[in-house]
Amino acid sequence: MAHPSVTVFWFRRDLRLEDNAGLFHALQDGAPVLPLFIFDREILDDLEERQDRRVAFIHQALQNLDARLAEHSSGLLVRQGRPLEVWRQLVAEFPIAAVHTNRDYEPSALARDREVAALLAEHGIPFHSHKDQVIFDGDEVVKEDGRPYTVYTPYMRKWLARLTPEDLAAHPSEKLLGRMAQGVEGGVPPLAEIGFTPMAVESAPMVDEAIIRNYDRTRDLPAVAGTTRLGVHLRFGTVSIRRLAALGRALNQTWLQELIWREFFMSILAHFPHVVDQPFKAQYAAVPWREDRGDFARWCAGETGYPMVDAGMRELNATGFMHNRVRMITASFLCKHLLLPWRWGERYFAKKLLDYDLAANNGNWQWAAGCGCDAAPYFRVFNPALQAAKFDAQEAYVKRWVPEVESPAYPEPMVPHAAARIRALETYGRALKGTRE
Repeated sequence: MAHPSVTVFWFRRDLRLEDNAGLFHALQDGAPVLPLFIFDREILDDLEERQDRRVAFIHQALQNLDARLAEHSSGLLVRQGRPLEVWRQLVAEFPIAAVHTNRDYEPSALARDREVAALLAEHGIPFHSHKDQVIFDGDEVVKEDGRPYTVYTPYMRKWLARLTPEDLAAHPSEKLLGRMAQGVEGGVPPLAEIGFTPMAVESAPMVDEAIIRNYDRTRDLPAVAGTTRLGVHLRFGTVSIRRLAALGRALNQTWLQELIWREFFMSILAHFPHVVDQPFKAQYAAVPWREDRGDFARWCAGETGYPMVDAGMRELNATGFMHNRVRMITASFLCKHLLLPWRWGERYFAKKLLDYDLAANNGNWQWAAGCGCDAAPYFRVFNPALQAAKFDAQEAYVKRWVPEVESPAYPEPMVPHAAARIRALETYGRALKGTRE
């Protein structure tokens, strides 16, 4: 390369060139910036299916990045392997002056970054991480005594109270792309080379301001296009959280509060990492779940005999997406009606959801099971039939995904609602009473 050293920017959950905090800081470092993405084999090798929508989404987003960088005579350096081993190779291959990246808050990602930072330190290379995927992180929104919030509403109020225009200010990384390293041999390897089957996805975010403006009126109606479907774009950073939060602040407070829920669950995961494997409320570990794999298989397949539940599961299996209201209904049904372990449902969603995010998925499943951090009592048991009548009165959503719903081919309910509700209340009640005695 023409310059004696380069600054590396490591893309992870921030697959965009616009308003990218870490990239912006890297481009101000002085040396040409070498853009890098690593296909982490530790993650990829754990995926059960070789046709994975998330891998295809990332692959398409990387191709878009590489094409944009080519307009500036640069390119995206793509490697695959265990990150620590890849970095050992990169240190030997390039004269690296510094490394910049954006923070990732999941426990495994934090452990990965500690390893990489230690390796770089051995070579005298500074490792800089930046806040990018959230408005507030760490201890920026905590109680007056410094303790983390464990209930959403006071967290939300504090979040809003401390929000300033500066928190939403963009980092105009896209204006500095002339500082990217020139002559980089970019090019994203084919999905088959990574070990996955190609499939069609759309990785470019579509931010529909009309949906945001009407969100509080349409968000609970699964048959209409009333949600933005930007979850996957937030998950992989193809859109800026600062841009979206600014739109929410200007257009719809309810939608903004959904973005705050996302950061609340990230805060819970950061301060209470035990939630990855255990209930937030320890006493709920005593609930004697029914470990019935046959019942679980029927729930997964959308064959429970409850049309709204089945529609949601079939939508998930077919598309990698499920409407937010329906996610609550299907999760409650698994935990309360079937008394199956919430961890089973959480893992199934983690395998299927295109917008899967550990913090949000875990937080919402624990909320549904009643064992999470927020005030969702165990005796709240959704009635799927009433939910369907309220939010899909014309059955447009149900009939789209369960066309046989009114035919003899449709199964009877796995368990009557009234009996399931009583069983859930009694089972939870006995378990929690036992922890207090």
